[in-house]
Amino acid sequence: MSRMMFVNLPVADLGKSIEFFSQLGFEFNPQFTDDTATCMVVGESNFVMLLTREKFSSFTPGLEISNTRESAEVLVCLSAVSREEVDALLDKAIKAGGTSFREPEDYGFMYGRAFRDLDGHIWEFMWMDPAAVQSDN
Repeated sequence: MSRMMFVNLPVADLGKSIEFFSQLGFEFNPQFTDDTATCMVVGESNFVMLLTREKFSSFTPGLEISNTRESAEVLVCLSAVSREEVDALLDKAIKAGGTSFREPEDYGFMYGRAFRDLDGHIWEFMWMDPAAVQSDN
């Protein structure tokens, strides 16, 4: 069975977040977008719901939203088709207002770079050599 995945993240300014991720090439499903939330399409069955802090709080009653500039609650890692795409996406993220999170990690068969978005959420783009991934099937 194939499952859909929705990651929900609180954002301070929904419009700025949409603009930021649009500059990285992501698209949004207008069917699930209003002034409190948007559905960012990451893959065929993978989505990130960017929610205003108020909307996010409605799903987590009684819990405080973490200050992601001082802590980390999740690291979202997305695959890239090449090392060059990793670098290009990170360059776009920095140009759009994100900040580099750490030095690139290069293991030969795997390469990744990370950044913080406008709200401090940590994102990573990673490339892995397909020949290094073996299937048990």
